[in-house]
Amino acid sequence: MSEQLAAIMDEHGEYCLRVAYLYVKDWAIAEEIVQDVFLAYYRQQHCFEQRASLKTYLVKNTVHKSHDHLRSWKNKRYLLFEKIHIRASKRTPETDLIEADERITLKTALFELPIVYREVLILYYYQELKVGDIADVLACSENTVKTRLRRARHRLQGKLEQSDWEVLEDDIF
Repeated sequence: MSEQLAAIMDEHGEYCLRVAYLYVKDWAIAEEIVQDVFLAYYRQQHCFEQRASLKTYLVKNTVHKSHDHLRSWKNKRYLLFEKIHIRASKRTPETDLIEADERITLKTALFELPIVYREVLILYYYQELKVGDIADVLACSENTVKTRLRRARHRLQGKLEQSDWEVLEDDIF
């Protein structure tokens, strides 16, 4: 492995891992996806035309490989046997319970949305990408991203309580 690739992995690996996790909801699978992304980049780095930043290119590949995994039979079989585990934290049991419940509620509502709406919410709110960057990652227009964000917020509004929704309600593009 070249030093250049190691530097790229150090710089962008964790970010790609978080993006993959937000799609597949499993750290081990997310790590496999990121390994595949960097292996593909290593094998075909001469094809990278630098029309976008390297980070955008790697994130786009991560999103595509995450989509591939979500469509695969291996994933569907895994979901049949999946069990949810909540990690124990070092804070008080009461706050842990409240925060875990809020996370589960939001996660459940988010993952009930269709993938086109879920991905724009994840990229916009969790990855803090701008609309233009999301359009590059998803290979669509900025107006499409804005429409998907609006529709995703509307669908999510019905799934969340009013107090949870206030955070998302006043957001501006």
